[in-house]
Amino acid sequence: MDAVFTIGIFLSFFLQFLLLSKKNRSTSDTILAVWMFVFGLHLFSYYLFSLGYWDRYPHLVGIHHPFPLLHGPLLYLYIQYSLRSNQRFQLKSLVHFAPFIAMYIYLIPFFFFYSAEQKTMQNAGLLDDYVVFANVSLAAFILSGIGYSIASYRLLNRYRRLTDQNFAFRKSIDLSWLKFFIYGSAGIFSFVSVITVLDEFTNINFGFNAELIFYTLLILFILYLGYSGIRHQSIFSGETEKDNQVVTPPAEESGYTRSGLNDEEGKRHHANLIELMSTKKTYLEPKLSLSELADQLDISPNHLSQVINQFEEKNFFDFINAYRVNEFKTRALKPENKNYSILAIAYDSGFNSKSTFNHVFKKMEGSTPSAYLKSAKSA
Repeated sequence: MDAVFTIGIFLSFFLQFLLLSKKNRSTSDTILAVWMFVFGLHLFSYYLFSLGYWDRYPHLVGIHHPFPLLHGPLLYLYIQYSLRSNQRFQLKSLVHFAPFIAMYIYLIPFFFFYSAEQKTMQNAGLLDDYVVFANVSLAAFILSGIGYSIASYRLLNRYRRLTDQNFAFRKSIDLSWLKFFIYGSAGIFSFVSVITVLDEFTNINFGFNAELIFYTLLILFILYLGYSGIRHQSIFSGETEKDNQVVTPPAEESGYTRSGLNDEEGKRHHANLIELMSTKKTYLEPKLSLSELADQLDISPNHLSQVINQFEEKNFFDFINAYRVNEFKTRALKPENKNYSILAIAYDSGFNSKSTFNHVFKKMEGSTPSAYLKSAKSA
């Protein structure tokens, strides 16, 4: 077990070093570096406890107790600033760490006014001074971990909705990577929370240390981060924002109740939109955005978004990519294109990435592109 802790501690501080030494470091990189430092410090302090250092040095008792309150906020802030890479850190974000600071303030009497003997007795459960505090902090750890995981997931979904309403392509931000980040955090807190609550408040004897499981899962999470970091090299490389642009949608979703667009105008704009799609095939532009298409139609992006949602019952992303899928099907079945690869035809049809093409095609056609073509050619 010593080797596992050593690997986890070393990897945490090593990843922190890589992130802080990265050129063109973004705010999210800095937040992730801080999180890696917290991981390393948290693991190191518990490792000292598991080696019996708290018995030899009682003044270390409780020093890492509030640390679990940091993981939820750091997860949320990492997701938030990853989605808007050009955003500077805002001081108001520090409010997320208020519970962590408050817990340390509450522990000041224990840290500075309790004798070594009293701390040893408290650690052994022979004093009742902090029993209520221990139960409250356990509830705070659970609520913080699970609550921030839910908030991060909602933030990610909101980002997806905004981008789908404003862009017909996806680039740079790997939402699957961020989702797994959230799932991992939520899974760790949920599993450990259930085990800890049952261990503390029931007579069930699991025969193992729940805290040890928590830290083991943390180490596995860090190992996953290291593995994924290698696969997502932009996290640790010095790509510039120009080379790795992140789609940044408007701050809020458009509202239609006060848009001033009546049904007659909407139908006219919709007819113009369909004609533009058919004649100029604007959807072949891989980086087409709602504002660019609105300029071509000489209407506001808000009105165009309303027209697409109201008359097509789709968001902008699905609307444009439906045309691209149909374009792909037409081109792929032409005899003169039989020597071109599926991906080459997809790019010619307006798609900008293999993953987006495969996802959209399967969503709209219910099968993979290769399976569809095989079925269509044999029919």
